[in-house]
This record gives sequence, C-alpha cells and structure tokens, in this order.
Amino acid sequence: MVPRPADAALQAALEPPEAVPVGPAWNLDELRDLLPVRAALADAAVLVPLVGERETRVILTRRHDGLRNHAGQVSFPGGRVDPGDAGPVAAALREAEEEIGLPRSEASVLGYLDPLATISGFRVLPVVARVPAGFEARPQPGEVAEVFSLPLSWLMAPENLRRIAIDIRGRERHVFEYRRHEGAPGQRVWGATASILYNLRQRLLAAGGLP
Repeated sequence: MVPRPADAALQAALEPPEAVPVGPAWNLDELRDLLPVRAALADAAVLVPLVGERETRVILTRRHDGLRNHAGQVSFPGGRVDPGDAGPVAAALREAEEEIGLPRSEASVLGYLDPLATISGFRVLPVVARVPAGFEARPQPGEVAEVFSLPLSWLMAPENLRRIAIDIRGRERHVFEYRRHEGAPGQRVWGATASILYNLRQRLLAAGGLP
C-alpha cells in the first residue's frame, strides 16, 4: 500500500521498523547523576499512536493513580520489553492491546524515534504507528484511568512547549511541559511523554516534514 503523504513524511523522519536503534538514550547526560550507579537501564517500549484522516491526532493515556511508576501521569501505552516479546515493536503493540484495547493487527508501524532514558531506570524505545480512524479505545481499568487525544499539529508547534525547572532528589532539573489544551483542560503533558513528542518534532524538522 502506498503511504499517504503525511505518513511518508513521518517515515522519512523515523528509523525504519526493521532497524532497532542500538545507541544510548539521547537525554542520558542530563540524567546520569539521577540513575542507579552501575545498573543497566531496563529495556522498555511505548507506542505513539496516530489516528485520524483529515486531522492527525496523537492518542495519549492517563495512568492509574495506583501504579508504582509515574502514577497519574499522561503517557503513551507501553512498558517493559518481556523475554517473550520478539522485540520493541512487539512489546509496544502488546502493551497497547493490553492497555487501550488496540488489536495488534490494526496498527501500521511507521518507525522508531530515538531511545529515551527515564529516572525510573528504563531505556524507552518509542514506536510510531498509524491507527484506524474508527478505533475506539477500551482502557484497562487497573492501568489506565483515561484515554484522550490531541492534534499532532498542535503538539508540533514550538509555542505550545516550554521547559520548566523541577526539583528531583535535591537537584534542579529542566523538563519539557506542554501548555494545557482546551480540548483536554485537565491533562498535564510533561516529562518523558513531552520529551518523546519533542524528539518527534526535531526529527520531522530535520527531515523537512514538520506539519
């Protein structure tokens, strides 16, 4: 199938699905003194689901308040790469099926973003995929409190993203945060999720395909 123009631009900006990124996380330097000494980062993967025909939107979730890591935060479907997974793509698709009810066969994988390190000790590989326009999420109650979406064009606009200072373990760190969107006024998109979207913007900009 010939990709639509928007997807062709995305594919040009991403690492191909068959070429798993092997380098270090692009934000590793800013986290070195916040990560466990001598401990290797655990492999994880998230799905960045894109949906919509005329307007591409990014599907996001708000994590359940009872989860151990990143409770209550806005995130992408995803988690640790299990031994039974064929790779990061398989892990991301499995997690998306478990968390938001997206059948693995219905996701059209476009490619990878750059690896991202998190202070919870993971090396995350974001997998960008196109989702059918009629997809209706079925959130897993124990993991996902809410599913919503935001326009890709809005998320890629630089004026909607800023860097803020926060204190982590007595150290000031600057993280990305989006301003609140009128379509999802109660949702705060920041931290790792905002960094993944920033990385998507930078890749699109470098490839000349920024929407």
